Formats: sequence, structure tokens, C-alpha cells
Amino acid sequence: MFDTLSDRLAATFKNLRGKGRLSEADIDATAREIRIALLEADVALPVVRAFIKQVKERALGAEVSKALNPAQQVIKIVNEELVGILGGETRRLRFAKTPPTVILLAGLQGAGKTTLAGKLGRWLKAQGHTPLLVACDLQRPNAVNQLSVVGERAGVAVYAPEPGNGVGDPVKVAADSVDYAKGKQHDVVIVDTAGRLGIDEELMRQAADIRDAVRPDEILFVVDAMIGQDAVNTAEAFRDGVGFDGVVLSKLDGDARGGAALSVAHVTGRQIMFASNGEKLDDFDAFHPDRMASRILGMGDLLSLIEKAEQTFSQAEAEKMASKLAKGPKEFTLEDFLAQMEQVRKMGSISKLLGMLPGMGEMKDQINNLDERDVDRTAAIIKSMTPAERQDPHIINGSRRARIARGSGVEVSAVKSLVERFFEARKMMSKMAQGGGMPGMPGMPGAPGGGARKKKQQKAAKGKRRSGNPMKRKAEEQAAAERRAAGAAQGSPFGGGGAEADSFELPKEFRDMLPPSEK
Repeated sequence: MFDTLSDRLAATFKNLRGKGRLSEADIDATAREIRIALLEADVALPVVRAFIKQVKERALGAEVSKALNPAQQVIKIVNEELVGILGGETRRLRFAKTPPTVILLAGLQGAGKTTLAGKLGRWLKAQGHTPLLVACDLQRPNAVNQLSVVGERAGVAVYAPEPGNGVGDPVKVAADSVDYAKGKQHDVVIVDTAGRLGIDEELMRQAADIRDAVRPDEILFVVDAMIGQDAVNTAEAFRDGVGFDGVVLSKLDGDARGGAALSVAHVTGRQIMFASNGEKLDDFDAFHPDRMASRILGMGDLLSLIEKAEQTFSQAEAEKMASKLAKGPKEFTLEDFLAQMEQVRKMGSISKLLGMLPGMGEMKDQINNLDERDVDRTAAIIKSMTPAERQDPHIINGSRRARIARGSGVEVSAVKSLVERFFEARKMMSKMAQGGGMPGMPGMPGAPGGGARKKKQQKAAKGKRRSGNPMKRKAEEQAAAERRAAGAAQGSPFGGGGAEADSFELPKEFRDMLPPSEK
């Protein structure tokens, strides 16, 4: 959603790099480019004005003029101001001291409230709660059925005593749901209310009546992040008519310009609490202003990536895999490779995961063109192998490749390519696990596989230079043979005579460590 804005900001900051000092003209030009980028992203004009004013005031101050790298300092200022207009700190849900906690969802029709109720219920269930979804949208056709289906998919209970489709009293359903939740031991109640195509008196009155009936602990305004400037107007109308405590952004994965996300928190004074960024029920998470600002500026979102990995990967499994790789490359089999690949697949879309890595903005086109089905095809190839072939891919000959290709529905060349890539990946992973660094890259000095040890080994391998004169070289070889024979006879640990042993000296670094009497 923020691709266009990210590209414009990246181009603006690129012009600043390499400048030892920034003049007032440079800062004015940068502010102008940022203003254009924000307006093109459909950010509300009052927000743009406040943002640019703050950036210019700070950029013209001492923190940039005295900075060692002024360009980086300007980027830091823009990042901090972006975090500010996105709400500052992360806002958490407030839970009632005495359960159940009541959460009321409000918003226009089509904003995605019903689907979001299921996502929020699933998210709360993963946090250890027992949520209950309440069907109070009795106006829209099949809204009750939709919530029932979403709740079943999310594994969350649904309270729907009325059939909907214009039948039933939503205020009574909402009031009864609280007593029902207490009786069934649900600690969170999520009330899905009806919406309209636009703001009208009936919508506001019904929302206010439900609010008064259930006295919610949190009122969340659900806004479609793709509707642009109108999102701000709608949010202001709901804030003044019904009131809300936080904002939830839906459809954040769309290709619209996304200015609503940058505007609604600043204009309404209510923080964004959650964001929905996909169609799946697990495409939902808490909104972190600092992480979103980092993504917009192309710096990635490693914290979210780490959190996803921690939720998906088992610590015990990770340690087991690390120990396998440390023992040697042959310990890591295609069975392990398949298990690791399926774990990564559980984390979500591969392109989204890659987008969280810093610096991936420059590879945006390649990431967008990534075929997610390649992972499924690779899994199909491995699953078409016998257990013996997965344990030892070296036994996969021509006839076996043909059989595997038929079983997985791919070309024989795809099977061969997978096996070759697996051997390369196994070698690389094993080397990294043993501390040797990435293949093809120099290791850290002094570390295993590092440059210091490598140079030492090369020097030792060269040995003493031999003379170019044949007669002299023969004499040297004969003298060396005599010294070796004498050393063997006397049992010298240095492989030479006693004189050579007596003349041996420790390096200075070791001598300094000895007591004075032994130096």
C-alpha cells in the first residue's frame, strides 16, 4: 500500500547522501519533495502541513547542522515524525477488571467489520482468552450467517439468537450477550454492529443505543484503508456521534495510496490499534507505529519478522536442527529440509516475509513477481521420494528422478535442480553452523575458518624455499635428511638435534606471560 510513498521518499533521501553539509536550500528542496510524496499518497492536507513544519524546524536546528552525517540525521527526523503522526507508542487493549471485557466494532458497511471480528477473536484466542462473537448486524443480508462461518473457521464461539435479514432487535441481542458470556465463561465479548453506505441518523442512533446497552470497555472504529480522504471524514463523524477509543485499519494489503493510515490517528486523536493486511484470518496483528514508519522508509520490520518466527518455530526443534548441522552436512536430510520449509510456509506469504527485511525495497519487483507455488512444487517433489531417497539423495539416479518427476507432476530437470540446490544449501548451512561464515566470503580474523588461520595454513604449506642451483639443492636435501635422522635417534620433540632444541625460543607474547624466574 505504501510502495509509491516509499519510492518517492527513497529517491528524495538518495539526493542527500554524499553531502557533507546541508544548506537551507537543500532542506527546503527535501521538504518540498516530502510534501509532494505525502500529498500523492492521499494524506490529509492538515497532516501534511503539520508534518512538514516539524521536519523543517528540526532539520534547520543544531541536531542537523552539527551532525557528522546530516543526511542520516534528516532521515532520523522524518522517521520520528512519521512515528508521531501514526500515533506514537503502541496502544494495547484495555481489559475489564471483572470479565467479560466488551469490545464494540463500529464503521461503515463494506469496511470489513464482520471478517475483522473473526480475526480479532482468533488473535485474542491465541493470547489465551476465550472470546465470544455477537451478531448484532441484523440488517445486511446473510450477515449473521457470515459471522457464524467466520467464527467457525477462527475456532471462536458465536452468539446469534436472531436470524437477521431485517429480523430481530440488535440492542436486545447485545445486552443479552453479556449475560450469556458470563454463564459460558467467555472473558471477551466482540460485538459486530450494522453499518450503512454512508453516515446517517439511523446508523448513529443504533450504534449509540448498543453502546449504552453493553457499556463497552473498548469501541473500535473499523476503517477501510483504501477509501482515501473520506476515511478521515467518516472517522470524525463517528468520533463526534458515537465516540470510539481506537482505530482498526482493514485492507492494508490493497494497492491504494494508503493516506488514511497516515491521517486518521493525527486528525481524530485516537490511535491505530490493529491492522488487517490480508484475506486470511491470521493476516492480522497489533499496529506498531515505529515499525510501520520503518517499513515506509524502506528499513524493514525485523521485530515483526522475529515475532512471527517465535510464534511458528519451536525452540526445541531449532536447537535440534542446529546440533544436526554442527555435526556435519550429511546429518541434514531432505526430510529436515521439508520440515523447515513447511515451518516457514506457516509464517505466511514468502513475499511479505521478504518485504520485512531491511533493504528489500530495491528488490520490490522481484519480490512481487515471486511465485508462491514454487514452495508447494518443491514440497511435492520431496514428498514423492522414498524415505531412503530423502535420507540420502546421492542414490537418486536417472530412473529414480523420472519416477519422482511423474509422481510430483514436474519435469525431470526440476528434480535434478532441487537435489543440486539442496546439496549446495546443506553445505552452506553446515559451514555457517560451525562458525565458518558464508561460503565465498572471508571469515572474521581469528574465528574458525577466519583469515588469520587460513594465511597461517598457507604459509605452513609453502615451507622453506628451495634453491634454484641443482648442486646446492642436493646438498641442502642431504643436510636436512641427516638432521632428521639425528633427531629421531635422540628423541628430540623438535625433530632436530639437541642444539636446535636448546636454541628454541618462545614468542615474545608468551615470554611476557611467564614468571620472572623462568624468562
